[in-house]
Amino acid sequence: MTPFGLVELTVYPYECDAFGHLNQAALLTLLERARWDALARGPGMDLFDRNGVWPAVRKATIEYRAPAFARDVLRVETTVVGRGTTSLTLRHVVRRVSDDAAVAEAEMVFVCIDRLGRATPIPDEIARFLGPRPSAGGGGGGGGGHQPIRVSVGDVELAVDVRGDGVPVLFVHGFPFDRTVWRHQLATLSRVRRIAPDLRGVGGSGTPSAADGYSLARYADDLVAVLDALGVREAVLCGLSMGGYVIFELLRRHPGRVKAMILADTKPQADSVEAKRGREELTRVAEQEGQDAVIEQLLPRLLAPATQATQPEVVGQVREMARRWSVPGLVGALRTLRDRPDSTETLRGVRVPTLVLVGSDDEIAPPDTARAMAQLIPGAQCHVVPAAGHMAPLEQPLATGRLLADFLRVLPS
Repeated sequence: MTPFGLVELTVYPYECDAFGHLNQAALLTLLERARWDALARGPGMDLFDRNGVWPAVRKATIEYRAPAFARDVLRVETTVVGRGTTSLTLRHVVRRVSDDAAVAEAEMVFVCIDRLGRATPIPDEIARFLGPRPSAGGGGGGGGGHQPIRVSVGDVELAVDVRGDGVPVLFVHGFPFDRTVWRHQLATLSRVRRIAPDLRGVGGSGTPSAADGYSLARYADDLVAVLDALGVREAVLCGLSMGGYVIFELLRRHPGRVKAMILADTKPQADSVEAKRGREELTRVAEQEGQDAVIEQLLPRLLAPATQATQPEVVGQVREMARRWSVPGLVGALRTLRDRPDSTETLRGVRVPTLVLVGSDDEIAPPDTARAMAQLIPGAQCHVVPAAGHMAPLEQPLATGRLLADFLRVLPS
């Protein structure tokens, strides 16, 4: 993420409702004040006007997390988290200075328009002010500029993003994604130690020389090796899609390492005969045509229709993640997915706190499948994330982050 500005603003009484709370509409005004202040401190408030363009809001997503009151001083941190040819995405994090309480988080997508209201490329002067274009992978699979550590797991080294302190949470990406699918959760979850590796053959991690270097057992043992290298005995395991399958295998092989589970857009069933044939066909595509051909086949089922229509930056991030897979990594993962066992009985034996998340429009592991999976695990919670497909953490990061934070907050320390 690229810094944009950090300002402190006071809540005025006239911005509060009858109960003394900062009004929701007034918060939008406060965020706009923060952006104007950043311009005033930097290139000047006339930056857009003198370039003959204007940033028009296309989308605003806001999570109100705690009340703010008159005379509170709020710290607003603004970062650039995405930038295309004509659009940019800003993330605002609002905290109360007195107790560091999180008051609100917002993501806002702006389109640069000319005086006739037509989308236009961001002028060079504005692009320089915004800073380097944030990358979905930060080069070799990096998380928006955060430098990973290297962990040897025997035949390869894995790139691992490690942030924060507290209860360890191990984030396991799916196929064909990398650790940056968790970029929002890694950046915003507080009071936990966030650990996110790229699996072997993916992103910044190494590719094994042996053709048989991929299996659920190897993926699971790699994760345990990462925990060992970081001195972590027990962790909350958080897996998306194929990441869930890897967690099921880790449960079978290393049950004592699991403190709790978060299962996102995944399912316990093995592939059907038809699904196996689909994996084999996609394997041939990977070998003959490469990463771009694979993701173009998968994209229509990965994202909710609303995401594809209104969040082109997310579509671009998914493509970029897929391009950071090696072809052997793709082939190895597809064969692993094809041959994975049914994990229904594994889940019946789970006795750790579990949260199940699923996108409302997930076609691959739909809500009914997620609910049935949660019923296998005593005491498991199940939540449906609205307007999300198979990638809820990336499509709806605020809603997903809130559910994760609420679940993690009540875990025994």
